[in-house]
Amino acid sequence: MSGPFHVVLRRAIQQRGLPLDRLRSRLAERGIHVGLASLSDWQHGRAWPRQANSLRAVGALEDILGLPSRTLTGLLANRRTLPFQPQQGIDEHSGPIGELLDALPGSRTWDLDVLTTEHAVTVGADRSPSDVLVRSLVRARRDGVHRVVLRYFGAPGCEIDRVDVRPVRNCATGQVLRHREGRVLVAELLFGQALSAGDTWIYEVLLYDPTAAARTDFAHGFRRQEGRFLLEVRFHAVALPSQVRGYLRADLYTDRHDLTDLRLNNHHAAHISAADMTAGVLGITWDW
Repeated sequence: MSGPFHVVLRRAIQQRGLPLDRLRSRLAERGIHVGLASLSDWQHGRAWPRQANSLRAVGALEDILGLPSRTLTGLLANRRTLPFQPQQGIDEHSGPIGELLDALPGSRTWDLDVLTTEHAVTVGADRSPSDVLVRSLVRARRDGVHRVVLRYFGAPGCEIDRVDVRPVRNCATGQVLRHREGRVLVAELLFGQALSAGDTWIYEVLLYDPTAAARTDFAHGFRRQEGRFLLEVRFHAVALPSQVRGYLRADLYTDRHDLTDLRLNNHHAAHISAADMTAGVLGITWDW
């Protein structure tokens, strides 16, 4: 399993099929007393186990849930004192992203459920992650849905006016709004037809940023619960990083918390995945 602590814990509980009250009883049998509210907060990212008793409980949960040693405790290592308070969805009402969404009517309406999203980032020989392919499967929550609104955050030094949004499959570009100082872009992707409630739609779009040479990370923010998420970064054979790590932010503008080291495979790529994320920003960063 991969992903942030709360996602891995929640997935393990679901796979094991144990209700929280049963988990609490199993822990009590081992002399570890944890409240139902704490267990619920841990699996939804509302709280982070820090106290000695809580850390004992996490170790016991690995055994109760049939997880390999350090599956959960490893995700907590060296992060016991970090403040981690993700909210329900990232905050898009402040900062440059808020200004752009305010200028695009209906951009915050919850019209689509995100079932799967894949981001494939290609880092070229010049160490620039200029190409980002986004592929997503969504489902309409109401009749008449005909678009999705894409967000892109440029790295320091990005010239957002030069970032190109290139539709690849089942979409066309509508309005594109940019915030130069904030290095942020929002773009309408038009489906070309109206969906009925319950209809699913696959779309692909390529983001091309020729000014991304200094960028050493890429991430995705979760506004609402999403099904499966996959982020892969693929490096050119002559531009391999010295270290790659997965990370999480509680919100767009909070500190980054490193999650785990990622090893490149034989194709010079690394990935991180998660399921049922409801908040936070999950990403990959690397050093040269």
